[in-house]
Amino acid sequence: MYGWRGRLGLIVPSSNTTMEMELHTYLPHGVSLHTARIPLKNVNENELIEMNALAVEAAKLLKDAGVEQILYGCTSGSFIGGKDYEKELEAKIEDEVNVPVVSTSTAVVEALKILDAQSVLVITPYTDEINQREKEFLEANEFEVLDIRGLGIEDNIQIGKLEPYEAYHLAKASFIEEADVIFISCTNLRTFEIIDPLEEDLGVPVVTSNQASLWLSLREMDIMEKIPELGRLFTEY
Repeated sequence: MYGWRGRLGLIVPSSNTTMEMELHTYLPHGVSLHTARIPLKNVNENELIEMNALAVEAAKLLKDAGVEQILYGCTSGSFIGGKDYEKELEAKIEDEVNVPVVSTSTAVVEALKILDAQSVLVITPYTDEINQREKEFLEANEFEVLDIRGLGIEDNIQIGKLEPYEAYHLAKASFIEEADVIFISCTNLRTFEIIDPLEEDLGVPVVTSNQASLWLSLREMDIMEKIPELGRLFTEY
């Protein structure tokens, strides 16, 4: 039986082409991933809010697969409403399906906290509008955002086509010595290949949306796998 160790349900935007692939690559032995999609083509406030309205229906379909944990896998979708929006979304889904739920934004916050981050450099593929929402969300959770650099992309398919080295170079070019952690945002942005090189090159922990999502989801399932390729978060916590 697939998922004898744990079954993880994943809700992703319909245009996300990255998150499933990254998570599948590093799923521990015995853990299975089961996915539901909800409509999103462009990363803007209106489409994100419309997408979130369909999250409960997607979660109901995942429950049919007997998942033990549900991950709401969209960073901007889970922070777009400001502080506590992601918690309200998680609670709404949990109330309907009676399955534990975490969102990517919750995972990021928990990852930053456990790494004792206070000052953060943020790298994104987003537009200025979405970057501003993310900055407000992180600051509301008591992190200092030293800088937030985006690529100005709204089309989610285009985000999924970006090569990992593009995030690597942007992070390295934007690095500030005062940063405790680098956070690379967006579940459709490939990052797994660059986490370890960035930590080696810059000497600080790196958190990415997919890495944090996988980390918290596994920990919530009491699976404490160490994955050295995915940085300090997965080797020390």
